[in-house]
Amino acid sequence: MSDRRLGPEATGCYRRAVYHTCRFAVFVQRLLVDIGEPFITYKLGFSHLLTLLAEPKRTDKQPQRGSSFKLTKMARGLKKHLKRLNAPKHWMLDKLGGAFAPKPSSGPHKSRECLPLILVLRNRLKYALTYREVIAILMQRHVLVDGKVRTDKTYPAGFMDVVSIPKTNENFRLLYDTKGRFRLHSLRDEEAKFKLCKVRSVQFGQKGIPYINTYDGRTIRYPDPLIKANDTIKLDLEENKITDFIKFDVGNIVMVTGGRNRGRVGIIKNREKHKGSFETIHIQDALGHEFATRLGNVFTIGKGSKPWVSLPKGKGIKLSIIEEARKRQAAQAAA
Repeated sequence: MSDRRLGPEATGCYRRAVYHTCRFAVFVQRLLVDIGEPFITYKLGFSHLLTLLAEPKRTDKQPQRGSSFKLTKMARGLKKHLKRLNAPKHWMLDKLGGAFAPKPSSGPHKSRECLPLILVLRNRLKYALTYREVIAILMQRHVLVDGKVRTDKTYPAGFMDVVSIPKTNENFRLLYDTKGRFRLHSLRDEEAKFKLCKVRSVQFGQKGIPYINTYDGRTIRYPDPLIKANDTIKLDLEENKITDFIKFDVGNIVMVTGGRNRGRVGIIKNREKHKGSFETIHIQDALGHEFATRLGNVFTIGKGSKPWVSLPKGKGIKLSIIEEARKRQAAQAAA
């Protein structure tokens, strides 16, 4: 009898035949167990079952040549490859550029929320044309992320990270635009000396030593007692010390780092607490548009309406399709 799966096209007679066949197979298996004969439980059809019952018992555990089943070897470790179609959309990789995309290394940011250094140098800054040229640049220790030399071509740079190239005297901060894509925002030397970090949790270690965990995997001991979860700290990259912090309060300016509103900037208007569920934050941008998102998607970037970091083009204000069209028409008319 055929070993195909039951589908909607199967007739009633075929279904009944398979049903009785399966019942008979279970009966034979229970019978063999009762009389003391071991029975290998594989997902086999009735024809394979009769073949196994007719054959003599084998002492070795290797399957016979030509059998319909085979022992598979399980995978070991992490996946080392990433198909281009499965890469995050905000990387903006063309589908015809190859079969694979760079697999981000383990690091301070999630693989779906980062931008590998190879894409920064090759696809965004255009300092390299090929994969090997990126390796040559990195191995000469020309690229720094948050003040530290990085030679890993797939190192995951993420939101608020400062990418510096001393050879060209350039500094960039990774920020989001209003369409949720990474933007390399050019910085001055003064602004490149610090970064903002969101506090994930405040805990106590051995001997009651307090420490905080940040969104980029940092652990900082002896923080200010007023710093709580969801607050933002201003971190000096040279000394690795907290110089100031921002409370997560109503009235402060924030940037959305996740969800459909990623990249939008606005001021917190209301905070809804739902027990047993996600907290909702209501935000209003500079044009008066209001939107809401989850608490985990909100990153405080300044006190009041003044941000502590410079923002990319557009200032985090998302325009509708009609507003974008009118803006283009006005620019063309002015030209």
